[in-house]
Amino acid sequence: MNVNDFEYIAQLLYQRSGLVITQEKAYLLESRLNPVARRWDLDGIDALIGALRSKKDEKLMVDVTEAMTTNESFFFRDNRPFDQFKDIVLPHMLEARAARKQIRIWSAACSSGQEPYTLAMILKEEAARLAGWRIEIVATDLSSEILNKAKEGLYSQFEVQRGLPITLLMKYFSQEGEKWRISEEIRRMVTYKSFNLLDNPSALGSFDVVFCRNVLIYFDQQTKGQVLARVAQIMPADGFLYLGGAETVLGISDSFEVVPGQRGVYRLTTGGSSLNRKAG
Repeated sequence: MNVNDFEYIAQLLYQRSGLVITQEKAYLLESRLNPVARRWDLDGIDALIGALRSKKDEKLMVDVTEAMTTNESFFFRDNRPFDQFKDIVLPHMLEARAARKQIRIWSAACSSGQEPYTLAMILKEEAARLAGWRIEIVATDLSSEILNKAKEGLYSQFEVQRGLPITLLMKYFSQEGEKWRISEEIRRMVTYKSFNLLDNPSALGSFDVVFCRNVLIYFDQQTKGQVLARVAQIMPADGFLYLGGAETVLGISDSFEVVPGQRGVYRLTTGGSSLNRKAG
């Protein structure tokens, strides 16, 4: 791939998804776009880029963008964020929302659904404490293909072995041949929607808890700041944001600050004092 072609595809991906591809990541273009070229009966990446340049085919652009922005996920990824959610954030919300008995959660860039389904299983396990509550989990992703997989809730043996406790596998999944399907009751707890993090999320409504983990690492500083600013606008004063272990708001956004003693969990800089007292 020549320099001009690389710059063209890198700019296309940046404009459509915010994804930053540098020269040292050029190998990703090879591994992820060659299958797209084959699906379109094109002879390799050079032909693919030629088709993008000449035809400006929206469907082809979508396929290319989705191939480059689809990332792996797994159940109970890193464990600690979900322990924090169950032991710290959820009790806070149960107290703070006791009058209206409603909690809204956003799983942004949800990929194939493991994160929102993990949250749904945690909440299902807490059903006794949540009796009479309305809990909404909205999960979004840029890729319509990956959202369809998430909605189907069908996972390979390898996927269910990555982080999912055997007790929850047996409780909430049924085996179909060599694969496992998550139960209908868990699937009904999650609403999936197509959404680009470069857009304004206000149409999704406000959220008490936002999971936006392992997403910002793919953006440049300016885009990270813009995404965080938009997220802050749809959260209440005591809302909480989850970022990935390699992500931070430091030097990027003044809207959030880390919850003391809780790595990876952030609150709006003007709220969350009651949780601060509990966490401190």
